[in-house]
Amino acid sequence: MSFSDESVLSRARDCIRLESEALSATSAILGAEFVACVRAVEAVTARGTKLIFSGVGKSAHIAQKLTGTFNSTGVSSCFLDATQALHGDLGLCEEGDLAILLSNSGQTAEILRLVPILKRFGLTVMAFTGNADSELARDADVRLIYSAPREACPLSLAPTASTTAALALGDALAMVLLESRGVTRDDFARLHPAGNLGTILLLKVSDIMRTGERLAVLPDTCSVQDALLAMTRAKAGCIALIDGAEGRLSGILTDGDLRRNLIGTPDFLAQPAARFMTRKPKTVTSEALAVEALRMFDHFKIDDLIAVDSENRPVGLVDVQDLPKMKLM
Repeated sequence: MSFSDESVLSRARDCIRLESEALSATSAILGAEFVACVRAVEAVTARGTKLIFSGVGKSAHIAQKLTGTFNSTGVSSCFLDATQALHGDLGLCEEGDLAILLSNSGQTAEILRLVPILKRFGLTVMAFTGNADSELARDADVRLIYSAPREACPLSLAPTASTTAALALGDALAMVLLESRGVTRDDFARLHPAGNLGTILLLKVSDIMRTGERLAVLPDTCSVQDALLAMTRAKAGCIALIDGAEGRLSGILTDGDLRRNLIGTPDFLAQPAARFMTRKPKTVTSEALAVEALRMFDHFKIDDLIAVDSENRPVGLVDVQDLPKMKLM
């Protein structure tokens, strides 16, 4: 059977709509049970034990993804194969751990067999299911319930809307905990040292700022002409102007400042640069994370950011044009 182009798009939109409905239904039923699950994970982190995720089939894939998500936010987690658990892998379970058992139906035989065993080991058991009336939900200590009224599969067989809802609910649990625990960008960077994400998160301003000949700096007593020549030599869109005595930053003069004042200012090039500079400009320290510079560019709608040392002396320039090359934008 071959679909027309219109039918292809219509069926794709139906699939997305049904999965979206599952997300909305799951959000609508959140309540005290979700809060209890948050508290259960908080107790685990407080006593230094771990989360153990387990599932079978598609639920196993969701469990493995959530294991990685929680580990990436600093909550010690591992995945337990439900079948291998009964043949020796229970050795990774310790008293005080929290077992999060995923089963859409709540009736998966391999998962149900784990419940009494894990409780005997002294673990708290969390049912993670789409069936609040299931045996798993009944036997667990706490319950994380999602809702998928209808699968997006036209045969109502392939897990689609249910896995989307389960993944989103697990992410919601992880993100609420991340925020409540006060996880910072520095914490996240420490846990992601490799790959593009790690590179971006670990970059400091000192790694990306322009220095040396590419940093235009002059005393604030210089003329506009001297400032313009220094900017041209540095191939920069601004110049840091400093006081003569201590070398501390007193202002910044940008291309925009020059253009705005060029017309209508008599003998413009001979004027003191300090007349047109922005005093007390936004700055960043060289040891700050590069993403903090990006945040400042977005928030203050500026194109140039002077990096300063502890004495407020300019040590570098972060130009917004350099950020795409660093994959920061």
